[in-house]
Amino acid sequence: MTFSMRDKRNTLFRYLLWLAGLVLLAIAAWYFTRAAPLYVQLVKVERGLVEATVSNTRAGTVKACRRAKLAPPAGGQIAHLLVKKGQRVKENQILLELWNDDLQAQAQLAQVQLGTAQTQAQQACMQADLAEKEAERANQLQEKGFISAEGVDQKISLAKVSRAGCEAATSQIEQSKSRIDAARAGLRRMVLRAPFDGIVADISGELGEYATPSPPGIPTPPAIDLIDDSCLFVSAPIDEVDAANIKAGQLARITLDAIKGKSFAGRVMRVAPYVLEIEKQARTVEVEVEFVEPPTSENLLVGYSADVEIVHNARTNVLRIPAQTLLPEEANQKSKKVLLYRADGILEERTVTTGLSNWDQAEITAGLNEGDQIVMSLDRVGVKAGVRVQPEVVKAGK
Repeated sequence: MTFSMRDKRNTLFRYLLWLAGLVLLAIAAWYFTRAAPLYVQLVKVERGLVEATVSNTRAGTVKACRRAKLAPPAGGQIAHLLVKKGQRVKENQILLELWNDDLQAQAQLAQVQLGTAQTQAQQACMQADLAEKEAERANQLQEKGFISAEGVDQKISLAKVSRAGCEAATSQIEQSKSRIDAARAGLRRMVLRAPFDGIVADISGELGEYATPSPPGIPTPPAIDLIDDSCLFVSAPIDEVDAANIKAGQLARITLDAIKGKSFAGRVMRVAPYVLEIEKQARTVEVEVEFVEPPTSENLLVGYSADVEIVHNARTNVLRIPAQTLLPEEANQKSKKVLLYRADGILEERTVTTGLSNWDQAEITAGLNEGDQIVMSLDRVGVKAGVRVQPEVVKAGK
């Protein structure tokens, strides 16, 4: 009897061991084959600033407020090249001078002719003064009967002729001065001066070469390209559908491909009064944005590619969410959707109404409350409404 009971207890103990092993094996199998928890980034709905902005459709360009592609008004051989590339010059400084020996000789001749004309005029006028005095004395002598009337008429006529000769000689002085002015004007056409302070960007001619004028519309390279780099702005094309929102004086942000990680404050200074019609391209309006404070530590060069973001409307202290939290399939509708994180860890699809928006932030006018948490990492596999997730809370955008 005792042996039989001991045998039964041993058999029951073995069964319990087998059962415990099976339970542990099932637990291990579940543990190692269970689905990994789905983590998502969450962001809280909060209040802040939302701006409505417009950006350029293609890359803009940094330009100088004043840039002159200079050439002498007349053609000729370069006799003196007085500047180099990269040299800074002052307004009215001589940049180059063409060969002008013939014009200088003409100017000297005109100067000599002026001196001769002045001497001849002085002589003619002295003779006129003398003739007028003699005519006056003749009148006095006639009153006393010492000279006939005919003699007086001769003296008076001679005085008038002498005075006319004086006036003619005097006019020769003015003609000589005009010839000098014309000669000096010709000399000025042979000298190229800087119209403003700036830096010499490029020089096309060399000493001894022949320089020609470069009027607008004719593809003739200018002799000197002068840039005033003290005043720079960005010229950028804006799509015609956004042009109605842009006005002079609006604030903007400027970013440059050559200066990474920085943006610069700008202000719209001009909106073109016409739309560009370029074949195979969208119609655009050219907008010019000036730097409020140009970069000082960075080397800002004319010709850099640039982008502008113009702020045409802004609202403060409104509910906002990052624009990337909106479901992409609803991006073109006024009523959009987000994934709301509920207290039980389940994601819920929530319809929201948006107001102002830009690439970073979107204003929420209905559908969410301050403090709600929504999913930011929509691109993760398995993230959809109805699934349970683990939160990975991140701070909201600026």
